[in-house]
Amino acid sequence: MKNTKKIMIIGAGVLQVPAIQKAKEMGLYVAALDMDPAALGFRFADECVTVSTNDIEGALEAARQIKPDGVMTLASDMPVRTVAAIGHELGLTANSIKTALNATDKGKMRDALSRNNTPIPKYHIIHSFNEFMDACESFQGYFIVKPADSSGSRGVVLVSRDMDLQDIYQYSRSFSGSGSVLIEEYMEGTEVSVETITVDGKTEIVAITDKLTTGMPYFVEMGHSIPSTLSTASCDAIAVAARSAVNAVGIKLGPAHTEIILTKNGPKIVEIGARLGGDNITTHLVPLATGIDMVECCIKIALGEKIKLPVKKSGGAAIRYFPSKPGRLHSICLPDRELNPNIQEIVFTKKIGDIVNPVKSSNDRIGYVIANGETPSQAILNCENAIHSTNISIL
Repeated sequence: MKNTKKIMIIGAGVLQVPAIQKAKEMGLYVAALDMDPAALGFRFADECVTVSTNDIEGALEAARQIKPDGVMTLASDMPVRTVAAIGHELGLTANSIKTALNATDKGKMRDALSRNNTPIPKYHIIHSFNEFMDACESFQGYFIVKPADSSGSRGVVLVSRDMDLQDIYQYSRSFSGSGSVLIEEYMEGTEVSVETITVDGKTEIVAITDKLTTGMPYFVEMGHSIPSTLSTASCDAIAVAARSAVNAVGIKLGPAHTEIILTKNGPKIVEIGARLGGDNITTHLVPLATGIDMVECCIKIALGEKIKLPVKKSGGAAIRYFPSKPGRLHSICLPDRELNPNIQEIVFTKKIGDIVNPVKSSNDRIGYVIANGETPSQAILNCENAIHSTNISIL
């Protein structure tokens, strides 16, 4: 029998497509909202609303007319505020407006984590260039500058005081909707993310994900693998820090994606999002490695339904992004996927003829490979073999 419940999904871009498709598989009526009338997710939704995901008033007006039974977003930060506002007005299952602000404004996030004694780096919230210069004086060696309310590594720079600080300030600030930036201690160590689901105030660790980045100065993520290969003791400490972060920002239900660096002084929080992890972590890697469908779980939570996580299976999954050089994408020759059945997807986000820029943010990446294996190491190797077998011409 067809489900008559309605779910409203904030965003219809490529990141939201798995949620829209999963909701349709569950028999739900799906209303998707996005400012782009050509958004990919609109192809699969029952009702399409052309409104910016950040236009809270416009989204509220649409929600009043649609009257959904649940509202959610998948892997985007700022729409979390829109979800909270709709949930608050319509009495739906959602995190509070305060929690949404804590999870999307890095200054408020740092303050909330600090109040809760959650381990974090030294930081300053900056509102002007003069404040910026003063704060820089308090750091020795390298430090991180990032916009207060952006995502996808946009505007994040590793800085030292002998660099052109005015240019760096303007660059980072240009990605901040509020105009505020964050300066914080540069943390050295192994970086991971933690995927969690919180139900009735209890936070379950679904996966700890190892991360590969470009390193300094932009730290763009170029790969992820599940499960983490860190020691049990390290993973236990990371889990404690992640649960503390979830509690600090006020997440009472639903997913969280917490980025953590395991420093010589223990795990410290980089950021936390009140949403599912992006980069195909929760939509692809988690179910491949653990058998847990986090997207379905979160749809059920948004609808006010009770969930019970299944027992995790033991396996490995990985994603690796194609390396690239600046130029124009001229041609792509893909390998025969039948030669390796563990290759799940090969996707290019740039088209033939597109300009390829230096990799300074996640938007500059040209494509990726997703693979599974009996272990994360085997999954990574499967990805790397597929990348080496793909011929890419950039002129």
